[in-house]
Amino acid sequence: MSLDESTLIERVEIYDTTLRDGAQLEGISLTVDDKLRIAKQLDRLGVHYIEGGWPGANPKDEEFFQRAVKELTLENSQLVAFGSTRRVNGEVEDDETLKNLVNANTEVVCIVGKASAYHVTEALRTSLEEGIAMVEESVRFLKGKKTKVFFDAEHFFDGYKENPDFSLEVLEGAARGGADCVVLCDTNGGSLPHEVEKIVKDVKNRIDCEIGVHLHNDTGCGVANAIAGVIGGASQVQGTINGYGERVGNCDLVPVIANLSLKLGVETISQEHLENLTSVSRHVAELVNFASDPQQPYVGTKAFAHKAGLHTSAIARRIDAYEHVDPESVGNGTRFLVSEMSGRSTIELKAKEIGIDLDTGIIGEVVETLKELEYEGYHFEVADASLELLIRSATGWKHDFFELDSFEVNVGHKRGSGARAWNDVAVEVDTHATVTVTVDKEKIIAEGEGNGPVNALDSALRKALRGNIPDIDSFNLTDYKVRVLETEMGTGAVTRVLLDTTDGKKTWTTIGVSTNIIEASWQALVDSLVYGLLHTEN
Repeated sequence: MSLDESTLIERVEIYDTTLRDGAQLEGISLTVDDKLRIAKQLDRLGVHYIEGGWPGANPKDEEFFQRAVKELTLENSQLVAFGSTRRVNGEVEDDETLKNLVNANTEVVCIVGKASAYHVTEALRTSLEEGIAMVEESVRFLKGKKTKVFFDAEHFFDGYKENPDFSLEVLEGAARGGADCVVLCDTNGGSLPHEVEKIVKDVKNRIDCEIGVHLHNDTGCGVANAIAGVIGGASQVQGTINGYGERVGNCDLVPVIANLSLKLGVETISQEHLENLTSVSRHVAELVNFASDPQQPYVGTKAFAHKAGLHTSAIARRIDAYEHVDPESVGNGTRFLVSEMSGRSTIELKAKEIGIDLDTGIIGEVVETLKELEYEGYHFEVADASLELLIRSATGWKHDFFELDSFEVNVGHKRGSGARAWNDVAVEVDTHATVTVTVDKEKIIAEGEGNGPVNALDSALRKALRGNIPDIDSFNLTDYKVRVLETEMGTGAVTRVLLDTTDGKKTWTTIGVSTNIIEASWQALVDSLVYGLLHTEN
Protein backbone atom coordinates (compact mmCIF):
# COMPACT_ATOMS: atom_id res chain seq x y z
CA MET A 1 0.00 0.00 0.00
CA SER A 2 1.54 3.33 -1.05
CA LEU A 3 0.66 6.77 0.25
CA ASP A 4 1.22 10.11 -1.43
CA GLU A 5 -0.07 12.63 1.10
CA SER A 6 -0.22 15.34 -1.53
CA THR A 7 -2.92 13.43 -3.41
CA LEU A 8 -4.79 12.14 -0.36
CA ILE A 9 -8.45 13.05 -0.35
CA GLU A 10 -9.32 15.71 2.25
CA ARG A 11 -12.77 14.57 3.37
CA VAL A 12 -14.46 11.17 3.65
CA GLU A 13 -18.15 10.66 4.37
CA ILE A 14 -19.08 7.92 6.82
CA TYR A 15 -22.04 5.76 5.83
CA ASP A 16 -23.32 3.45 8.56
CA THR A 17 -25.25 0.30 7.72
CA THR A 18 -25.46 -1.24 11.21
CA LEU A 19 -29.27 -1.26 11.11
CA ARG A 20 -29.37 -3.38 7.93
CA ASP A 21 -26.08 -5.08 7.04
CA GLY A 22 -24.90 -5.21 10.65
CA ALA A 23 -28.18 -6.74 11.80
CA GLN A 24 -27.48 -9.75 9.57
CA LEU A 25 -24.92 -11.02 12.08
CA GLU A 26 -25.97 -14.30 13.66
CA GLY A 27 -27.33 -13.62 17.14
CA ILE A 28 -28.56 -10.07 16.48
CA SER A 29 -32.31 -9.50 16.39
CA LEU A 30 -33.26 -5.84 16.61
CA THR A 31 -36.70 -4.55 17.50
CA VAL A 32 -37.91 -1.30 15.97
CA ASP A 33 -37.24 0.39 19.30
CA ASP A 34 -33.68 -0.97 19.22
CA LYS A 35 -33.17 0.43 15.73
CA LEU A 36 -34.45 3.85 16.74
CA ARG A 37 -32.16 3.92 19.77
CA ILE A 38 -29.14 2.89 17.70
CA ALA A 39 -29.96 5.56 15.11
CA LYS A 40 -29.88 8.19 17.86
CA GLN A 41 -26.44 6.96 18.94
CA LEU A 42 -25.16 7.08 15.38
CA ASP A 43 -26.43 10.63 15.06
CA ARG A 44 -24.65 11.50 18.32
CA LEU A 45 -21.47 10.14 16.77
CA GLY A 46 -22.02 12.35 13.75
CA VAL A 47 -21.88 9.83 10.90
CA HIS A 48 -23.07 11.37 7.67
CA TYR A 49 -25.54 8.67 6.65
CA ILE A 50 -27.58 6.13 8.60
CA GLU A 51 -29.00 3.32 6.51
CA GLY A 52 -32.27 2.45 8.21
CA GLY A 53 -33.23 -0.69 6.31
CA TRP A 54 -35.13 -1.88 3.26
CA PRO A 55 -38.65 -0.35 3.15
CA GLY A 56 -41.24 -2.86 2.03
CA ALA A 57 -38.98 -5.85 2.61
CA ASN A 58 -40.50 -6.72 6.00
CA PRO A 59 -42.96 -5.24 8.52
CA LYS A 60 -40.18 -4.24 10.92
CA ASP A 61 -38.40 -2.02 8.40
CA GLU A 62 -41.74 -0.61 7.26
CA GLU A 63 -42.59 0.37 10.83
CA PHE A 64 -39.11 1.79 11.38
CA PHE A 65 -39.38 4.30 8.54
CA GLN A 66 -42.91 5.26 9.59
CA ARG A 67 -41.83 5.90 13.17
CA ALA A 68 -38.54 7.53 12.22
CA VAL A 69 -40.38 10.49 10.73
CA LYS A 70 -42.18 11.13 14.01
CA GLU A 71 -39.61 10.05 16.58
CA LEU A 72 -36.15 10.69 15.11
CA THR A 73 -34.78 14.21 15.16
CA LEU A 74 -31.40 13.83 13.52
CA GLU A 75 -29.00 16.71 14.07
CA ASN A 76 -25.91 15.42 12.27
CA SER A 77 -26.94 12.52 10.04
CA GLN A 78 -29.21 11.83 7.09
CA LEU A 79 -31.43 8.76 7.04
CA VAL A 80 -31.07 6.46 4.03
CA ALA A 81 -33.54 3.94 2.60
CA PHE A 82 -31.97 0.89 0.95
CA GLY A 83 -33.28 -1.18 -1.94
CA SER A 84 -32.34 -2.71 -5.28
CA THR A 85 -32.56 -1.92 -8.98
CA ARG A 86 -35.64 -2.73 -11.01
CA ARG A 87 -36.36 -6.32 -11.93
CA VAL A 88 -35.04 -7.99 -15.07
CA ASN A 89 -36.94 -6.72 -18.15
CA GLY A 90 -39.23 -4.66 -15.93
CA GLU A 91 -40.25 -0.98 -16.03
CA VAL A 92 -39.05 1.40 -13.35
CA GLU A 93 -42.48 3.04 -12.99
CA ASP A 94 -44.07 -0.31 -12.11
CA ASP A 95 -41.31 -1.70 -9.88
CA GLU A 96 -42.51 -2.25 -6.30
CA THR A 97 -39.04 -1.93 -4.74
CA LEU A 98 -38.47 1.43 -6.39
CA LYS A 99 -41.98 2.58 -5.42
CA ASN A 100 -41.23 1.74 -1.78
CA LEU A 101 -38.00 3.74 -1.96
CA VAL A 102 -39.84 6.71 -3.41
CA ASN A 103 -42.46 6.49 -0.67
CA ALA A 104 -39.87 6.19 2.10
CA ASN A 105 -39.52 9.39 4.07
CA THR A 106 -35.86 9.96 3.21
CA GLU A 107 -34.06 12.38 0.93
CA VAL A 108 -31.30 9.82 0.37
CA VAL A 109 -31.62 6.33 -1.09
CA CYS A 110 -29.06 3.65 -1.87
CA ILE A 111 -29.72 0.86 -4.35
CA VAL A 112 -27.72 -2.28 -4.97
CA GLY A 113 -27.15 -3.84 -8.37
CA LYS A 114 -24.93 -6.48 -9.93
CA ALA A 115 -21.49 -5.31 -11.07
CA SER A 116 -20.11 -8.74 -11.91
CA ALA A 117 -20.67 -10.28 -15.33
CA TYR A 118 -20.78 -13.72 -13.75
CA HIS A 119 -23.58 -12.71 -11.39
CA VAL A 120 -25.59 -11.02 -14.14
CA THR A 121 -25.55 -14.06 -16.41
CA GLU A 122 -25.74 -16.75 -13.72
CA ALA A 123 -27.75 -15.20 -10.86
CA LEU A 124 -30.01 -12.81 -12.80
CA ARG A 125 -29.98 -15.01 -15.94
CA THR A 126 -30.03 -12.05 -18.28
CA SER A 127 -27.76 -10.27 -20.73
CA LEU A 128 -24.94 -7.93 -19.79
CA GLU A 129 -26.70 -5.11 -21.63
CA GLU A 130 -29.83 -5.61 -19.54
CA GLY A 131 -27.72 -5.66 -16.37
CA ILE A 132 -26.35 -2.22 -17.22
CA ALA A 133 -29.81 -0.90 -18.20
CA MET A 134 -31.30 -2.04 -14.89
CA VAL A 135 -28.76 0.08 -13.03
CA GLU A 136 -28.89 3.18 -15.22
CA GLU A 137 -32.66 3.34 -15.48
CA SER A 138 -33.22 2.73 -11.75
CA VAL A 139 -30.74 5.43 -10.72
CA ARG A 140 -32.22 7.95 -13.18
CA PHE A 141 -35.75 7.22 -11.98
CA LEU A 142 -34.83 7.67 -8.31
CA LYS A 143 -32.69 10.73 -8.96
CA GLY A 144 -35.81 12.44 -10.26
CA LYS A 145 -37.49 11.82 -6.91
CA LYS A 146 -34.73 12.11 -4.30
CA THR A 147 -31.96 14.54 -3.37
CA LYS A 148 -29.19 11.94 -3.32
CA VAL A 149 -28.90 8.50 -4.88
CA PHE A 150 -26.03 6.13 -4.12
CA PHE A 151 -25.37 2.98 -6.11
CA ASP A 152 -23.85 -0.05 -4.36
CA ALA A 153 -22.00 -2.08 -7.00
CA GLU A 154 -22.41 -5.61 -5.65
CA HIS A 155 -19.51 -8.05 -6.16
CA PHE A 156 -17.57 -5.24 -7.83
CA PHE A 157 -14.05 -6.26 -6.82
CA ASP A 158 -14.51 -9.91 -7.81
CA GLY A 159 -16.26 -8.85 -11.00
CA TYR A 160 -13.52 -6.38 -11.87
CA LYS A 161 -10.83 -9.02 -11.47
CA GLU A 162 -12.69 -11.31 -13.91
CA ASN A 163 -14.12 -8.82 -16.42
CA PRO A 164 -13.07 -5.22 -15.67
CA ASP A 165 -14.67 -3.73 -18.76
CA PHE A 166 -18.17 -4.85 -17.79
CA SER A 167 -17.82 -3.83 -14.14
CA LEU A 168 -16.69 -0.37 -15.23
CA GLU A 169 -19.57 -0.11 -17.70
CA VAL A 170 -22.01 -0.75 -14.84
CA LEU A 171 -20.50 2.16 -12.92
CA GLU A 172 -20.64 4.36 -16.02
CA GLY A 173 -24.32 3.49 -16.37
CA ALA A 174 -24.94 4.54 -12.75
CA ALA A 175 -23.03 7.78 -13.33
CA ARG A 176 -25.03 8.55 -16.48
CA GLY A 177 -28.20 7.98 -14.49
CA GLY A 178 -27.10 10.69 -12.04
CA ALA A 179 -25.69 8.72 -9.11
CA ASP A 180 -24.10 10.94 -6.48
CA CYS A 181 -21.71 8.19 -5.48
CA VAL A 182 -20.86 4.73 -6.85
CA VAL A 183 -19.87 2.38 -4.06
CA LEU A 184 -17.49 -0.50 -4.84
CA CYS A 185 -18.53 -3.54 -2.80
CA ASP A 186 -16.26 -6.40 -1.76
CA THR A 187 -19.34 -8.52 -1.17
CA ASN A 188 -17.53 -11.79 -0.50
CA GLY A 189 -14.83 -10.05 1.56
CA GLY A 190 -11.95 -11.78 -0.24
CA SER A 191 -9.91 -8.81 -1.44
CA LEU A 192 -6.62 -7.61 0.05
CA PRO A 193 -5.48 -4.01 0.63
CA HIS A 194 -3.09 -3.77 -2.33
CA GLU A 195 -5.88 -4.96 -4.64
CA VAL A 196 -8.42 -2.52 -3.21
CA GLU A 197 -6.08 0.47 -3.57
CA LYS A 198 -5.16 -0.38 -7.16
CA ILE A 199 -8.72 -1.05 -8.30
CA VAL A 200 -10.11 2.10 -6.68
CA LYS A 201 -7.39 4.13 -8.41
CA ASP A 202 -8.31 2.53 -11.74
CA VAL A 203 -11.97 3.39 -11.20
CA LYS A 204 -11.07 6.94 -10.16
CA ASN A 205 -9.27 7.45 -13.46
CA ARG A 206 -12.22 6.12 -15.46
CA ILE A 207 -15.42 7.25 -13.71
CA ASP A 208 -16.52 10.87 -13.33
CA CYS A 209 -18.37 10.35 -10.06
CA GLU A 210 -17.69 10.22 -6.33
CA ILE A 211 -16.48 6.77 -5.26
CA GLY A 212 -17.24 4.85 -2.08
CA VAL A 213 -16.16 1.48 -0.72
CA HIS A 214 -18.14 -1.18 1.12
CA LEU A 215 -15.88 -3.86 2.60
CA HIS A 216 -16.44 -7.12 4.44
CA ASN A 217 -13.94 -8.68 6.82
CA ASP A 218 -13.63 -12.27 5.62
CA THR A 219 -9.83 -12.02 5.29
CA GLY A 220 -9.49 -9.95 8.47
CA CYS A 221 -8.63 -6.96 6.26
CA GLY A 222 -11.89 -5.00 6.41
CA VAL A 223 -10.43 -1.93 8.13
CA ALA A 224 -7.17 -2.08 6.16
CA ASN A 225 -9.15 -2.35 2.92
CA ALA A 226 -11.17 0.73 3.86
CA ILE A 227 -7.99 2.72 4.45
CA ALA A 228 -6.58 1.40 1.17
CA GLY A 229 -9.77 2.47 -0.59
CA VAL A 230 -9.42 6.01 0.73
CA ILE A 231 -5.76 6.13 -0.29
CA GLY A 232 -6.95 5.02 -3.73
CA GLY A 233 -9.40 7.91 -3.90
CA ALA A 234 -12.67 6.83 -2.24
CA SER A 235 -14.59 9.66 -0.58
CA GLN A 236 -17.18 7.50 1.18
CA VAL A 237 -16.70 4.47 3.46
CA GLN A 238 -19.61 2.18 4.27
CA GLY A 239 -19.45 -0.08 7.31
CA THR A 240 -20.91 -0.86 10.70
CA ILE A 241 -20.25 0.04 14.30
CA ASN A 242 -18.05 -2.64 15.92
CA GLY A 243 -17.85 -4.48 12.61
CA TYR A 244 -21.17 -6.30 12.99
CA GLY A 245 -22.36 -8.11 9.88
CA GLU A 246 -22.95 -11.40 8.14
CA ARG A 247 -20.33 -14.15 8.40
CA VAL A 248 -17.27 -12.57 10.10
CA GLY A 249 -18.64 -9.07 9.78
CA ASN A 250 -18.31 -5.78 7.94
CA CYS A 251 -15.62 -3.15 7.95
CA ASP A 252 -15.54 -1.76 11.53
CA LEU A 253 -16.21 1.97 11.32
CA VAL A 254 -14.79 2.59 14.80
CA PRO A 255 -11.08 2.17 13.90
CA VAL A 256 -11.73 3.42 10.36
CA ILE A 257 -12.96 6.77 11.67
CA ALA A 258 -10.12 6.99 14.19
CA ASN A 259 -7.42 6.01 11.70
CA LEU A 260 -8.58 8.42 9.03
CA SER A 261 -9.06 11.30 11.48
CA LEU A 262 -6.07 10.84 13.77
CA LYS A 263 -3.51 9.10 11.60
CA LEU A 264 -4.10 10.42 8.10
CA GLY A 265 -5.59 13.81 8.91
CA VAL A 266 -8.61 13.11 6.73
CA GLU A 267 -11.79 14.87 7.81
CA THR A 268 -14.54 12.42 8.77
CA ILE A 269 -16.61 13.35 11.81
CA SER A 270 -15.80 16.42 13.92
CA GLN A 271 -13.32 16.27 16.80
CA GLU A 272 -16.21 16.95 19.17
CA HIS A 273 -18.02 13.88 17.88
CA LEU A 274 -14.83 11.81 17.75
CA GLU A 275 -14.75 11.96 21.54
CA ASN A 276 -18.07 10.04 21.52
CA LEU A 277 -16.52 7.07 19.70
CA THR A 278 -15.95 4.93 22.79
CA SER A 279 -19.31 5.56 24.42
CA VAL A 280 -21.26 5.03 21.17
CA SER A 281 -19.40 1.79 20.42
CA ARG A 282 -20.21 0.41 23.87
CA HIS A 283 -23.79 1.71 23.87
CA VAL A 284 -24.52 0.04 20.53
CA ALA A 285 -22.99 -3.19 21.85
CA GLU A 286 -25.43 -3.07 24.77
CA LEU A 287 -28.37 -2.42 22.46
CA VAL A 288 -27.56 -5.42 20.23
CA ASN A 289 -26.95 -7.47 23.40
CA PHE A 290 -23.34 -8.31 22.56
CA ALA A 291 -20.41 -7.93 24.93
CA SER A 292 -18.02 -5.19 23.86
CA ASP A 293 -14.67 -6.48 22.64
CA PRO A 294 -12.19 -5.41 25.37
CA GLN A 295 -9.35 -5.44 22.82
CA GLN A 296 -11.17 -3.45 20.15
CA PRO A 297 -8.74 -0.83 18.77
CA TYR A 298 -9.14 2.66 20.22
CA VAL A 299 -12.31 1.99 22.26
CA GLY A 300 -11.83 -1.35 24.03
CA THR A 301 -11.38 -1.40 27.79
CA LYS A 302 -7.91 -2.86 27.21
CA ALA A 303 -6.95 -0.57 24.32
CA PHE A 304 -4.89 1.66 26.62
CA ALA A 305 -4.34 -0.73 29.53
CA HIS A 306 -0.74 -1.18 30.65
CA LYS A 307 0.48 -4.15 32.61
CA ALA A 308 4.26 -4.46 32.25
CA GLY A 309 6.23 -2.54 34.86
CA LEU A 310 8.55 -1.12 32.17
CA HIS A 311 5.59 0.43 30.35
CA THR A 312 4.02 1.99 33.40
CA SER A 313 7.27 3.44 34.73
CA ALA A 314 7.80 5.12 31.36
CA ILE A 315 4.24 6.41 31.20
CA ALA A 316 4.63 7.85 34.67
CA ARG A 317 7.23 10.18 33.15
CA ARG A 318 5.78 10.62 29.66
CA ILE A 319 2.14 9.73 29.02
CA ASP A 320 2.76 9.18 25.28
CA ALA A 321 5.62 6.70 25.82
CA TYR A 322 3.48 3.62 25.14
CA GLU A 323 0.28 5.11 23.68
CA HIS A 324 -0.05 5.78 19.96
CA VAL A 325 -2.75 8.44 20.46
CA ASP A 326 -4.27 10.33 23.37
CA PRO A 327 -7.01 7.95 24.65
CA GLU A 328 -9.24 10.92 25.49
CA SER A 329 -9.33 11.91 21.81
CA VAL A 330 -11.71 8.96 21.27
CA GLY A 331 -13.38 9.13 24.67
CA ASN A 332 -11.31 6.35 26.24
CA GLY A 333 -8.74 6.47 29.04
CA THR A 334 -5.46 5.03 30.28
CA ARG A 335 -5.58 2.11 32.72
CA PHE A 336 -2.74 0.72 34.78
CA LEU A 337 -3.11 -2.98 35.46
CA VAL A 338 -1.63 -4.51 38.56
CA SER A 339 -0.28 -8.06 38.46
CA GLU A 340 2.79 -10.09 39.23
CA MET A 341 4.43 -8.29 36.30
CA SER A 342 3.89 -4.92 37.98
CA GLY A 343 6.76 -2.74 39.11
CA ARG A 344 6.87 -0.12 41.80
CA SER A 345 5.77 2.61 39.36
CA THR A 346 2.53 0.76 38.62
CA ILE A 347 1.60 0.50 42.29
CA GLU A 348 2.48 4.14 42.90
CA LEU A 349 0.34 5.28 39.96
CA LYS A 350 -2.56 3.07 41.02
CA ALA A 351 -2.39 4.42 44.58
CA LYS A 352 -2.41 8.00 43.32
CA GLU A 353 -5.50 7.21 41.22
CA ILE A 354 -7.39 6.49 44.45
CA GLY A 355 -5.87 9.42 46.32
CA ILE A 356 -3.22 7.64 48.41
CA ASP A 357 0.49 8.51 48.65
CA LEU A 358 2.55 5.44 49.50
CA ASP A 359 6.07 5.64 50.87
CA THR A 360 8.83 3.55 49.33
CA GLY A 361 8.67 0.83 51.98
CA ILE A 362 4.94 0.24 51.66
CA ILE A 363 5.16 0.18 47.84
CA GLY A 364 7.73 -2.61 48.09
CA GLU A 365 5.50 -4.55 50.49
CA VAL A 366 2.49 -4.22 48.18
CA VAL A 367 4.52 -5.42 45.17
CA GLU A 368 5.67 -8.53 47.04
CA THR A 369 2.18 -9.22 48.41
CA LEU A 370 0.73 -8.98 44.91
CA LYS A 371 3.25 -11.45 43.55
CA GLU A 372 2.42 -13.92 46.31
CA LEU A 373 -1.34 -13.54 45.87
CA GLU A 374 -1.20 -13.88 42.09
CA TYR A 375 0.81 -17.04 42.56
CA GLU A 376 -2.06 -18.35 44.70
CA GLY A 377 -4.56 -17.56 41.92
CA TYR A 378 -5.66 -13.96 42.48
CA HIS A 379 -5.96 -11.80 39.36
CA PHE A 380 -6.15 -8.16 40.41
CA GLU A 381 -6.04 -6.58 36.96
CA VAL A 382 -9.68 -7.63 36.51
CA ALA A 383 -10.70 -6.79 40.08
CA ASP A 384 -9.94 -3.12 40.65
CA ALA A 385 -12.18 -2.87 43.72
CA SER A 386 -10.35 -5.65 45.59
CA LEU A 387 -7.04 -4.13 44.54
CA GLU A 388 -8.00 -0.77 46.02
CA LEU A 389 -8.93 -2.42 49.31
CA LEU A 390 -5.59 -4.26 49.30
CA ILE A 391 -3.63 -1.03 48.77
CA ARG A 392 -5.62 0.74 51.48
CA SER A 393 -5.00 -2.09 53.93
CA ALA A 394 -1.23 -1.81 53.31
CA THR A 395 -1.39 1.68 54.87
CA GLY A 396 -3.00 0.27 58.01
CA TRP A 397 -6.58 1.09 56.97
CA LYS A 398 -9.28 -1.32 58.10
CA HIS A 399 -12.97 -0.97 57.48
CA ASP A 400 -15.28 -0.74 60.49
CA PHE A 401 -18.60 -1.35 58.77
CA PHE A 402 -18.99 -4.83 60.24
CA GLU A 403 -16.98 -7.78 61.52
CA LEU A 404 -17.71 -11.35 60.53
CA ASP A 405 -18.06 -13.89 63.33
CA SER A 406 -19.21 -16.86 61.27
CA PHE A 407 -21.36 -18.03 58.39
CA GLU A 408 -22.97 -21.35 57.57
CA VAL A 409 -24.54 -22.58 54.34
CA ASN A 410 -26.82 -25.58 53.97
CA VAL A 411 -27.89 -27.03 50.64
CA GLY A 412 -30.82 -29.42 50.63
CA HIS A 413 -31.33 -31.76 47.70
CA LYS A 414 -34.44 -33.88 47.27
CA ARG A 415 -36.43 -35.60 44.57
CA GLY A 416 -39.03 -33.42 42.90
CA SER A 417 -42.30 -34.12 41.12
CA GLY A 418 -41.04 -33.66 37.57
CA ALA A 419 -38.34 -35.46 35.62
CA ARG A 420 -35.42 -34.59 33.37
CA ALA A 421 -35.59 -36.19 29.99
CA TRP A 422 -32.10 -37.65 30.01
CA ASN A 423 -32.04 -39.31 33.43
CA ASP A 424 -35.67 -39.40 34.57
CA VAL A 425 -34.72 -37.66 37.82
CA ALA A 426 -36.03 -34.30 38.97
CA VAL A 427 -34.65 -32.51 41.98
CA GLU A 428 -35.51 -29.61 44.20
CA VAL A 429 -32.64 -27.68 45.79
CA ASP A 430 -33.07 -25.48 48.85
CA THR A 431 -30.20 -23.23 49.92
CA HIS A 432 -30.16 -21.65 53.36
CA ALA A 433 -27.47 -19.41 54.91
CA THR A 434 -26.90 -18.08 58.42
CA VAL A 435 -24.54 -15.16 59.03
CA THR A 436 -23.30 -13.82 62.37
CA VAL A 437 -21.71 -10.36 62.32
CA THR A 438 -20.84 -7.64 64.79
CA VAL A 439 -21.87 -4.07 64.02
CA ASP A 440 -21.07 -1.30 66.53
CA LYS A 441 -20.33 -3.97 69.17
CA GLU A 442 -23.75 -5.54 68.60
CA LYS A 443 -23.86 -9.19 67.55
CA ILE A 444 -26.43 -9.81 64.82
CA ILE A 445 -27.57 -13.16 63.47
CA ALA A 446 -29.50 -13.25 60.21
CA GLU A 447 -30.77 -15.96 57.89
CA GLY A 448 -31.31 -15.89 54.16
CA GLU A 449 -32.49 -18.15 51.37
CA GLY A 450 -31.52 -18.15 47.73
CA ASN A 451 -31.22 -20.10 44.52
CA GLY A 452 -27.62 -20.92 45.42
CA PRO A 453 -25.02 -20.46 48.17
CA VAL A 454 -23.89 -16.99 47.03
CA ASN A 455 -27.42 -15.71 46.66
CA ALA A 456 -28.33 -17.06 50.11
CA LEU A 457 -25.20 -15.56 51.73
CA ASP A 458 -25.86 -12.21 50.09
CA SER A 459 -29.44 -12.26 51.33
CA ALA A 460 -28.41 -13.15 54.91
CA LEU A 461 -25.63 -10.56 55.06
CA ARG A 462 -27.89 -7.80 53.79
CA LYS A 463 -30.50 -8.68 56.42
CA ALA A 464 -27.84 -8.50 59.12
CA LEU A 465 -26.57 -5.09 58.02
CA ARG A 466 -29.74 -3.41 56.78
CA GLY A 467 -30.81 -1.99 60.15
CA ASN A 468 -27.48 -0.24 60.75
CA ILE A 469 -26.32 0.35 57.15
CA PRO A 470 -29.36 1.11 54.92
CA ASP A 471 -27.07 2.02 51.98
CA ILE A 472 -26.52 -1.71 51.53
CA ASP A 473 -29.78 -1.93 49.55
CA SER A 474 -28.43 0.35 46.81
CA PHE A 475 -25.94 -2.33 45.71
CA ASN A 476 -26.94 -5.08 43.30
CA LEU A 477 -24.91 -8.08 42.16
CA THR A 478 -24.91 -8.18 38.35
CA ASP A 479 -22.52 -10.98 37.41
CA TYR A 480 -20.85 -13.99 39.01
CA LYS A 481 -18.00 -15.82 37.29
CA VAL A 482 -16.21 -18.94 38.48
CA ARG A 483 -12.98 -20.35 37.09
CA VAL A 484 -11.37 -23.56 38.29
CA LEU A 485 -7.58 -23.30 38.48
CA GLU A 486 -5.24 -26.31 38.43
CA THR A 487 -7.90 -28.51 36.85
CA GLU A 488 -5.73 -31.62 37.21
CA MET A 489 -6.63 -31.57 40.93
CA GLY A 490 -10.28 -32.26 40.09
CA THR A 491 -12.78 -31.26 42.75
CA GLY A 492 -9.95 -30.23 45.09
CA ALA A 493 -8.71 -27.52 42.71
CA VAL A 494 -8.39 -23.86 43.59
CA THR A 495 -11.40 -21.80 42.54
CA ARG A 496 -11.36 -18.14 41.50
CA VAL A 497 -14.58 -16.12 41.81
CA LEU A 498 -15.21 -12.71 40.22
CA LEU A 499 -18.23 -10.70 41.33
CA ASP A 500 -19.61 -7.60 39.57
CA THR A 501 -21.67 -5.16 41.65
CA THR A 502 -23.37 -1.89 40.75
CA ASP A 503 -24.98 1.02 42.56
CA GLY A 504 -26.73 2.13 39.36
CA LYS A 505 -24.00 4.62 38.49
CA LYS A 506 -20.79 2.65 38.75
CA THR A 507 -19.89 -1.03 38.45
CA TRP A 508 -16.99 -2.63 40.31
CA THR A 509 -15.39 -6.08 40.36
CA THR A 510 -14.10 -8.04 43.34
CA ILE A 511 -12.27 -11.34 43.64
CA GLY A 512 -12.03 -14.33 45.93
CA VAL A 513 -9.77 -17.39 45.72
CA SER A 514 -9.98 -20.63 47.71
CA THR A 515 -10.15 -24.38 47.34
CA ASN A 516 -13.69 -23.93 48.71
CA ILE A 517 -15.98 -22.21 46.21
CA ILE A 518 -18.24 -20.85 48.98
CA GLU A 519 -15.28 -19.30 50.80
CA ALA A 520 -14.01 -17.76 47.55
CA SER A 521 -17.48 -16.38 46.89
CA TRP A 522 -17.69 -14.97 50.42
CA GLN A 523 -14.39 -13.12 49.98
CA ALA A 524 -15.62 -11.50 46.79
CA LEU A 525 -19.02 -10.71 48.33
CA VAL A 526 -17.57 -8.99 51.39
CA ASP A 527 -15.15 -6.95 49.25
CA SER A 528 -18.01 -5.86 46.99
CA LEU A 529 -20.05 -4.52 49.91
CA VAL A 530 -17.09 -2.90 51.68
CA TYR A 531 -15.98 -1.14 48.49
CA GLY A 532 -19.50 0.09 47.83
CA LEU A 533 -19.92 1.39 51.39
CA LEU A 534 -16.50 3.04 51.32
CA HIS A 535 -17.37 5.02 48.21
CA THR A 536 -20.88 5.82 49.43
CA GLU A 537 -19.24 7.29 52.52
CA ASN A 538 -16.88 9.37 50.41
